[in-house]
Amino acid sequence: MAGPSTTPVRVLPRTPSLGRTYVRSLLAPRDGDALDLPRRSVEVRDVRADAGRLAAFARLCGFPLRAELPLPFPHLIGFGLQVDLLVREPFPFRLLGLVHVRQEFEQQRPLGADERLDVRVRATGLRPHRRGATVDLVTEVRPAGQDGEPVWRGLSRYLARGVTFPGTPAPAPAPLPAPEGPGALWRLPADLGRRFAGVSGDVNPLHLSALTAKALGFRRALAHGVWTASHSLAALGGPPPAAARFAVEFAAPVLLPSTVVHVVAERELAGRPGWSTAVRSRDGSRLHLTGRLEAL
Repeated sequence: MAGPSTTPVRVLPRTPSLGRTYVRSLLAPRDGDALDLPRRSVEVRDVRADAGRLAAFARLCGFPLRAELPLPFPHLIGFGLQVDLLVREPFPFRLLGLVHVRQEFEQQRPLGADERLDVRVRATGLRPHRRGATVDLVTEVRPAGQDGEPVWRGLSRYLARGVTFPGTPAPAPAPLPAPEGPGALWRLPADLGRRFAGVSGDVNPLHLSALTAKALGFRRALAHGVWTASHSLAALGGPPPAAARFAVEFAAPVLLPSTVVHVVAERELAGRPGWSTAVRSRDGSRLHLTGRLEAL
């Protein structure tokens, strides 16, 4: 994952309202240069997880309530900063239309549910892709008031389809290993996108209803990738290793409602405990997600 940030920082007084920021993304002209990313990162200081939001996230994704945050949860705190960065800083792509293609969650130690945190988001890794261009948004979490290496880091990779970007796209990376065999059925209701939007703040119209998804070119609403990844991790059971990384690649969207299959295999990685996961269509013809959990 990308190293520590050296960019100037714009500090926000609080996490932004995502509903208003999404509206702004529709109205604001793009004034960014297609070759440049924002030179500033965005940060909010001395925040902690909202207890109600944490409980709702745990229920919806399948995590038990513990004294530590579930590994994916800090992403929800940082997501508002991601949207703020995409909309309020000069940025080459519009927020709506970006496709989430990869997500990583990494912690050096578990974060306490009531721990005070500084959260920072920056953009990096703008590169050509065979279908357009990709950009990485990196979220870094530190104990409030402390410098040094982050104790939690997330990487969200987004694809801007159809964008002309100079350079030769790198070869497609080898996919994360997908376990085979029978798995557990997940029956996903039509309102799952709206329910997770209420918890995460991600009110992208793609996830809210068939009507709003059709306006953006999809026949039904899509499940949030972060929900699918989080539920996949929760389904492994038990807390992850104290220092751990969970990386997922999104292969095809999960339409709502639908029934999918979740498959898990224990797989040692570099001599350390590891698990591979996959989410497939019920008939096995389509792969939606591959994931890998490893101890660091």
